[in-house]
Amino acid sequence: MESVGSIALARREPRATVILLVVILLGWVFLVWAVMDMTNPLAQLMMPMDSNWTMGNIVAVFVMWAAMMMAMMLPAAAPMVLTFVNLCRHKQLSGLAWVFVTAYLAIWTLFSAAATVLHWGLQVYGMITPMMASSSIWLTGILLVVAGTVQFTPLKEVCLRHCRTPMGFLLTEWRDGATGTLHMGFKHGLFCLGCCWALMGLLFVAGVMNIAWVAALTAAVVIEKIHPAGVKIGKFLGVILILTGLVQIATLAVS
Repeated sequence: MESVGSIALARREPRATVILLVVILLGWVFLVWAVMDMTNPLAQLMMPMDSNWTMGNIVAVFVMWAAMMMAMMLPAAAPMVLTFVNLCRHKQLSGLAWVFVTAYLAIWTLFSAAATVLHWGLQVYGMITPMMASSSIWLTGILLVVAGTVQFTPLKEVCLRHCRTPMGFLLTEWRDGATGTLHMGFKHGLFCLGCCWALMGLLFVAGVMNIAWVAALTAAVVIEKIHPAGVKIGKFLGVILILTGLVQIATLAVS
């Protein structure tokens, strides 16, 4: 959906827009708080100093990833959610928006669980710092090249097309009732995951505690899904990522 259409849709659904903004803001406030108050016991649990994680570390790191995915992915999903709310209003349906959003976030919660395991594994092998930033040029280079290459894959194109056309997706995939809404939310979440999993992997490059880096990746995802020239911008980003990654690898190879 183009940016102008998204703004018009937000104006037609002010209540849903405000609720979405509040949820997104809560996610970002949590992330900023964790960065600004690293002496807090919870924040320290989210940044284990070594790979000897306690159960508290596991839960805290998972919560951090889940909150971050909510904060990063809901802005890009807003046009789809608001379109769903608008269709429900015209069909005189109520109470289904939360089912759709919950199903969508469930996919990213599963991703958060996988990211937590990967996070621990990278720390076991000493490839990331306690701030969760890459400490390996090889890891940085590979993550950048993979993320850039994915931008040009057919899977990316298919998933992005569905994410950029909310009305088309919902009219094609529409199913009645709460069960049908769960199906639609899960399916949109899977398309969204197909679009963004490699970009989310870049969180390990500069660290999930680097708010500027997290914000930049969020902006990249939002622009790619909402801006009229999002597809072209996404491919340009892919070129930049590949070249940057290759430079990183080449620098290490010749050193």
